[in-house]
Amino acid sequence: MKITYYGHAALGIKVGGKHIIVDPFISANPLAEHIDIDSLKADYILLTHAHGDHVLDVEAIAKRTV
Repeated sequence: MKITYYGHAALGIKVGGKHIIVDPFISANPLAEHIDIDSLKADYILLTHAHGDHVLDVEAIAKRTV
């Protein structure tokens, strides 16, 4: 298992060949400004709650990884 912290509440988890993104607040997150959301793989996207600072990039990632 590999866990990557993207800043704020955003995490990437790779386990068993699957990629999980938790609370994808990346594109407006100063701690993650070096991360291109188009390069992130996501088999699953988990949200802890629906505040903007937890769901900002979920739609863009979900559309790309369908």
